[in-house]
Amino acid sequence: MDIDIRPLRQQDLPQADRIFRLAFGTFLGLPDPLAFAGDADLVTTRWRARPDAALGAYVDDQLVGSNFAADWGGFGYFGPLTVRPDLWDRGVARRLLAATMELFESWRTPQLGLFTFPHSPKHLGLYGKYGFHKHDLTPVMSKPVQAQTSGAAWSAYSALAPEARAASLSACRALADAVSSGLDLSGEIRAVAELGLGDTVLVHDGADLAGFAVCHVGAGSEAGSGALYVKFGAARPGGDAARNFDRLLSACEAFAHTRGAEKMVAGVNAARKDACRAMTERGFSTVQEGVAMQRPNQPGHNRPDCFVIDDWR
Repeated sequence: MDIDIRPLRQQDLPQADRIFRLAFGTFLGLPDPLAFAGDADLVTTRWRARPDAALGAYVDDQLVGSNFAADWGGFGYFGPLTVRPDLWDRGVARRLLAATMELFESWRTPQLGLFTFPHSPKHLGLYGKYGFHKHDLTPVMSKPVQAQTSGAAWSAYSALAPEARAASLSACRALADAVSSGLDLSGEIRAVAELGLGDTVLVHDGADLAGFAVCHVGAGSEAGSGALYVKFGAARPGGDAARNFDRLLSACEAFAHTRGAEKMVAGVNAARKDACRAMTERGFSTVQEGVAMQRPNQPGHNRPDCFVIDDWR
């Protein structure tokens, strides 16, 4: 079988979305595999955010699989990597992975990660062949949204004037870099604002940024109807990190309430023990679990001192 890996074409996005749902729904044994993920969108949104980071696998010029790379400066991850089920175990995923690794090499990304099924030797073995090591589990958690009667004052990135946005991006970069050298969420922040997928919640301590969270909201985003999904959130490291993390969670819930979301969804790696405990104490419960794999075999920002939300799906 002649497999051609090249940039994913815009005209193939509907088929890429169909394969994404069919692949995961089939693997998980859903009665209707195409119902997987509901009206959440993890394909078109990521292509629109960065088309040059979206790869397609083609056989006879027909799309049979895709993968998406995320560039967070000093850290990168990929997914969803999906292949049409009738072509599983035919080398399509390996070809997509090899091309994805070349992308990260061209970006000089020092630390890579992924989220996969902890109960699947097939997935763990495939990624292991590309230098990824299994680390801690990553619970994806959810809680009902409640009106916040008190808590941190917050602001939204999209409400800022253009000149203030530049300063805010700089502050977010500095905070992320303090968490892990080179970590940069600027691309995610801009994409969410420009594509209308949600907003970035900002919490300050005086003039200083204490925390920020990149949030997707509603149908057509990575959250889906009735939900707010925290794709990334971080509190400023230091002695006040736990307090600032709690303030950030309150701010995200307040934002969710203003947007009419009924639930919040957020993932946090189990290595971030205090962050996990803080979310559980606020009423979050696990709805899904994956395992983090990293290359090289280093913790990155999956450390006990990091008050960070992300899950790399």
